[in-house]
Amino acid sequence: MKKSFPFAVLMLSASPYILAQEVQPAAEAPAEDIQKVVIVSTGSRGAQRTLVDTPVPIDILSSRELTKTGQNTLDKSMQFRVPSFNTVQTPVNDATSLLDPYEIRNMGPSRVLILINGKRKNSSSLIYTQTSPGRGESGADISAIPTDAIKRIEVLRDGASAQYGSDAIAGVVNIILKDNAEGGSATARAGITHESDGQMGGLSLNQGVPLGDRGFINYTVDVSKTKLSNRPGLVDARGDASDFGATIKEVQNFLAIKPDAGNINGSPATEAFKGLVNSRYELDDGVSLYGNAAYIHKKIDSYANYRTPYWRPTDYGLLHAAGTPYLGYVPSFIGKLDDYNATGGVKFPVAGWGVDLSLTYGGNEQEYGVSNSVNRGMEDAFLAGTSKVHSPTSFNAGGVKFEHFVFNGDISKQIAPNVNAYAGTELRHEKYQVKAGEEASYILGGADSYAGNSPENSFPSSRSNYGVYGGATWDVSDALLVDGTGRFEKYTDFGSAFVWKASSRLKVNEQITLRGSASTGFRAPSLAQTFTQKAQYSFVPGSGIQVSGLVNNVSAQAVALGVPKLKAEKSNNITIGLGLKPDADTSVTVDFYHIKVKDRIILGKEIKPSGDPKQALDQILKANGIVSVSFFVNALDSVTSGIDYVVSRKNIPFADGKLTLNLSGNYSLKNERDGAVNNPGPVAAANQSVLDATQEALMFTSRPKFKTIIGADLDYKNVNFSLNNTVFGPTYFHQAGLDSNLETAFKTKTLTDFALNYNLTKSTTLSFNVNNMFNVTPKWRIRAMNAEGQKLLDSTTRDAYGMTPAEVQSNLITFNGRYSMVTYDGSQFSQLGRTFAASLNYRF
Repeated sequence: MKKSFPFAVLMLSASPYILAQEVQPAAEAPAEDIQKVVIVSTGSRGAQRTLVDTPVPIDILSSRELTKTGQNTLDKSMQFRVPSFNTVQTPVNDATSLLDPYEIRNMGPSRVLILINGKRKNSSSLIYTQTSPGRGESGADISAIPTDAIKRIEVLRDGASAQYGSDAIAGVVNIILKDNAEGGSATARAGITHESDGQMGGLSLNQGVPLGDRGFINYTVDVSKTKLSNRPGLVDARGDASDFGATIKEVQNFLAIKPDAGNINGSPATEAFKGLVNSRYELDDGVSLYGNAAYIHKKIDSYANYRTPYWRPTDYGLLHAAGTPYLGYVPSFIGKLDDYNATGGVKFPVAGWGVDLSLTYGGNEQEYGVSNSVNRGMEDAFLAGTSKVHSPTSFNAGGVKFEHFVFNGDISKQIAPNVNAYAGTELRHEKYQVKAGEEASYILGGADSYAGNSPENSFPSSRSNYGVYGGATWDVSDALLVDGTGRFEKYTDFGSAFVWKASSRLKVNEQITLRGSASTGFRAPSLAQTFTQKAQYSFVPGSGIQVSGLVNNVSAQAVALGVPKLKAEKSNNITIGLGLKPDADTSVTVDFYHIKVKDRIILGKEIKPSGDPKQALDQILKANGIVSVSFFVNALDSVTSGIDYVVSRKNIPFADGKLTLNLSGNYSLKNERDGAVNNPGPVAAANQSVLDATQEALMFTSRPKFKTIIGADLDYKNVNFSLNNTVFGPTYFHQAGLDSNLETAFKTKTLTDFALNYNLTKSTTLSFNVNNMFNVTPKWRIRAMNAEGQKLLDSTTRDAYGMTPAEVQSNLITFNGRYSMVTYDGSQFSQLGRTFAASLNYRF
């Protein structure tokens, strides 16, 4: 029997309402290792409780459940297992290719706290500035965690700021690492899409090493490589001719050679190395040392939109071979990511109190490069004789870096037979830096497709904060439990916050449990939101090159526009839940949630001059030499409510085997802005707003109205069969430029995944997955929001290029057909269609 060291993590007390399920055994675990009672470490800072009597409802995913999805990364695995967890895939990514946005309960990536063995994981240094869900936010890179290093995942779907501090408004994901001291496994995996692209190969090794009979070291090494997947659409020559001022014949001649206009969109080529180690050692007198560390290196190679010859009439002879016809060029975006974290700690008793002291360091560093491109301004200057330097064709565009140092001190004690008290502190120091690119990447307009970071916008920033918390859990009776927590947090850059949480669980009888919680929460503005500044250069006739783009919240330009300094978001969360367990093999949970967020931070749309020179806005922009500008601001309040449900029935006799049926899902009742937009004075006076219909749609309606997961799992002799159906409900977009009387409706779709796991021997398992086996791809239509919109769609009038108004609108949101499947802003599931994956796992 393998040695295992349960890693009991001291947490803040909570009475989260989340569903709790029994952990399924890992594929490699022998039968005698399967425990009927599982220790849950998320949601309670007090003494750990088993799932038999905990008030904390939590989704638990074993490593087996994660690997059975056949997905390449952890975030995608959770997408098809956790009801209210969603991630978005965008077709034009730039830096977003390194990390897709994800969220719980429609709240954005920055309102989900990620823990590793109960300790805060560092955030990504990337902040999403593209027009995609998650715009203006950032989250931790959970895709970087190797699945083979994970023992289980605990997903708390409830506000938990009082327990864990900032970012836990929507919930917490706690990644519990493997802790076996002996044995391990080696896995080889491969995959491909039905279009014979996206070839994937990977190898991983996990092994436990005993430290005498008192401890262990468990390590995982994972390497993988995935090739490019491309799903371009056919380009409408009329739309391209209209957009670029070319003749239809000119465009048609090019499209006869490249019908998709050379565009590349889908999933980028990716290489990754992941290494992780987890350790624990028991000393004398109840003292134990523990630690874990991880390092991930990832490289992606994605593409910008193809520069057609009627868009860019020349590459100056820099990119195509002499003597060959010029057919345009496609710049590539190369992103490199290094993510690292390490925690060391000690647990020991003092006067009956359990003490846990730890220190965590983590960081995320990204570097960006552009190749097969030119700086057109530089080359124009060279040809004009005003410069002696040619444009390069490859550029170092700079990057971003985030680091944090976290000290945690937690204590707990059972001060009475039915009362457990706990308290603790967290000290955190954060550093954020924008790193400058080489000069050629940003001067005179910068590299074509992605301008680099200039030195004046590249500087380090930092802040510190400390928090203290305390609370108690009281078993009033065998049936009733109440829990209360309070937390005070103070930051050096924006002030302080006090939050609380109260929760309770009532066992009506052995079959029925009622639970509920009420809490307040907060999310501190990130350093990236406060200090990110990125200039873009535009040519204005008669005025030369002028600056536009994103200015940081503390800049002189932002002050002049009346933009206030960022303050923390505040939230109020209410949860009411019901649990039913009619017998040992059946469980039902239903939870209602209601979340109100005040002073929600957004990255506003670009503000432009009104055209009235008397307006303060126009005067401020002109005085600062700015053509247009966007910035972060506490712009609005929001309200989100919905229902989560999970139904499970196991051990059903079927065909000489045992069948398990699962039904789970999330239904959004409300997800919308609450009240008016808070616009800075000069912006409001010019009848402009930082929030337009596009951004509002990205925040609120671009998430599935509902998601339902229907699964069946059959164990038959040496084979396990799994059939999983994920229903993605409708989503609604309003892409930039779309007529105000229209919106884009993505239709409800069901993706079906099949997995087969065959135990060749006691130590060898062959797995085969067909994901999206019916090759379902996103489908959408333009929908009229009123009579004016319907009139536009019904119109048969054609413009000078022969397009009806409906065709013009369709071309607008798909870049003339280049993104015909997902539109320019992406969709809630992949456009790659059917994929195949296989793996061979050997346990030793």
